[in-house]
Amino acid sequence: MADTRQVMSAAIRAAAEVVIAHAEELTALDRAIGDGDHGINMKRGAEAVLATLDDIVAKPPGEALKAAGMTLVMKIGGASGPLYGSLLMGMGKAWTDGLAESFAAGVAAVKARGKSDRGQKTMLDVLIPVLEAWQAAPNDAHDLPARLAAIAESAMAATRDMRAERGRAYFLGERSIGHIDPGARSSCLMIQAVCAVLGDPS
Repeated sequence: MADTRQVMSAAIRAAAEVVIAHAEELTALDRAIGDGDHGINMKRGAEAVLATLDDIVAKPPGEALKAAGMTLVMKIGGASGPLYGSLLMGMGKAWTDGLAESFAAGVAAVKARGKSDRGQKTMLDVLIPVLEAWQAAPNDAHDLPARLAAIAESAMAATRDMRAERGRAYFLGERSIGHIDPGARSSCLMIQAVCAVLGDPS
C-alpha cells in the first residue's frame, strides 16, 4: 500500500469506521462525566467524512486532511468538532514537513484550540504521549505503528485516575476520577485504526 492517496483513504476510512463502531461506548463514557453526546457527535462527523471520502482523497494529501478536518468542524457538535478539526487541519497545513512533523503540528493546534495540555484528562493525554514516542523513535523502526498503538492504549487507560481540568467533567471535581475520558478513548481508537493501516505491508 505504497501509494499516498491509497494509504490516506484507508487511514481515514479506518478511523471513521472505528468511531462509528464504538459510538455507543463513547456515549456511555461521556454520559458518566460529560454531556453524554460524544459518541453521537463523533459518529455524525465520521459518517459525513465517509460520505465525501472520494472527494476528500482526490485532493493533495495536505488539502485532503484539511478538508476532512473542516468536515468534522461543520458536522460535530460540542467541543469535539473544533478539536478534531484542528488536529487534521493543523496536520494538513504542515504536511510537506513530514508525517511526524505533521502530527506534531496537529497536536499543537489542539493544544491551542482547547487551551489545554497533558495531565488535564483530555484527548491530549493520548495524543502527546504518542507524539513523543513517535519523535523519539528511530526512522527505521519497523514496529513503530504497533508501538504507538500500544502507547495510545496505556495513555488512554491512565486518564481513569486523573481529575478533569477541562470541559464539563471539570465541574465534577474528584468525582471525575475513576472514569476514562471519552476524548482520550476516541483518540486512542482512531490512532490504533490508523496504526493498523500504516503497519499493514500489503
